[in-house]
Amino acid sequence: MVAKAVGVLTLLSLISAIVVTVEADYVRPPPRPTLRFPWNPKPSSHPNQICSVILDKTNLQSQVHISLAGENHIRITWITADKYAPSIVEYGTSPGRYISVAQGESTSYDYLLYSSGKIHHTVIGPLEHDTVYFYRCGGDGPELQLKTPPAQFPITFAVAGDMGQTGWTKSTLDHIDLCKYDVHLLPGDLSYADYVQGRWDTFGELVQPFASARPWMVTEGNHERELIPFIKDGFESYNARWKMPYKESGSSSNLYYSFEVAGIHVIMLGSYADYDEYSDQYWWLKADLLKVDRTKTPWLIVLFHVPWYSSNRAHHGEGDGMMAAMEPLLYAAGVDIVLAGHVHAYERSKRVNNGKSDPCGAVHITIGDGGNREGLAHRYLYPQPEWSEFREASFGHGELKMVNSTHAFWSWHRNDDDESVRSDHVWITSLVGSGCVSERRQVRRKNLLAV
Repeated sequence: MVAKAVGVLTLLSLISAIVVTVEADYVRPPPRPTLRFPWNPKPSSHPNQICSVILDKTNLQSQVHISLAGENHIRITWITADKYAPSIVEYGTSPGRYISVAQGESTSYDYLLYSSGKIHHTVIGPLEHDTVYFYRCGGDGPELQLKTPPAQFPITFAVAGDMGQTGWTKSTLDHIDLCKYDVHLLPGDLSYADYVQGRWDTFGELVQPFASARPWMVTEGNHERELIPFIKDGFESYNARWKMPYKESGSSSNLYYSFEVAGIHVIMLGSYADYDEYSDQYWWLKADLLKVDRTKTPWLIVLFHVPWYSSNRAHHGEGDGMMAAMEPLLYAAGVDIVLAGHVHAYERSKRVNNGKSDPCGAVHITIGDGGNREGLAHRYLYPQPEWSEFREASFGHGELKMVNSTHAFWSWHRNDDDESVRSDHVWITSLVGSGCVSERRQVRRKNLLAV
């Protein structure tokens, strides 16, 4: 009887291995558990980890993260339990010597029985490019340090979506930390709080060593919505905690915005904000694209949460409505790269538009594999679409190095083996200089300016 049971288990294991090999030619280790945060954790040894999970008067600054806030400016966000704590940041280019000080603003929110701490947002600058700054929050916090992005190529983005708070998340963050990146791009689904507000706090603590040292530019996913009909509007926690430069880019909503850095114009769209041709987001996108000067910013990159091109069965077709409304705008503007999350797997397309390969379309990359608790999406459509270049259901992160005005190097690193393995890579050439942008100039104007 025992031998029979062992035989059955062996057969099932072989079948599972064959399925995995067919789909990805890679055998993934078993999933890791959700991280458990102690009630009174010990301080981390990481130089930028300064706070405990529970906010109290003995540990005034918590969950520090930074983001770009317009040209040569950085927004620093942190949380205190003390509602009287000042929203000031002192900073300078030498340790312990703060020659500048900035005053910011603060907010807070209540969510059912939960009350947030005081959430501070303070913009510092103007700052020098590619420079290390030392800073402290609130006038008496421990000293932290950040590095501003360079003013010109090369520049490197770390990319990972659908983060969560599991052992895989920790592994992803550790691997990203090994990358010499300048800005982190996150296409939605941050904390996986899902209404449990304390999870926003633990996520803030988890990412602080990384997000307090390099700008994190994020957009919302479905797990940020937290809508309670007739009681709570959606995205209240997300908007309060992760303020992005929407006002600086002329947007009326924190759910979509844009920014420029070192010759790249990056547009962060909202998959869960209205996007039809009558919506504010649609008209803001038109106006933002028209402002882009491709002679000064030769690269155009777009991020949002729900992918338009995915051959995974998970969430298949969910982005079709947004794609129908907005893909003509992106195509006319000559967008180079589109990054999305939502599907918990990795996939890279050829240049594609309107459902088929197109040398003037964008390269679409789905990278919702940061480490969420829901697991991997390992079921794919067969046969593989002709536009799909590479796909694999493994946790990992991406690195996008913009080498110069014409060439970028994309690499995806799976982290299943506790080491960052470069599993997919490709050189991408900007559409500027390819003929696509100039040849479609009239089409671009027609699509972007039509009323």
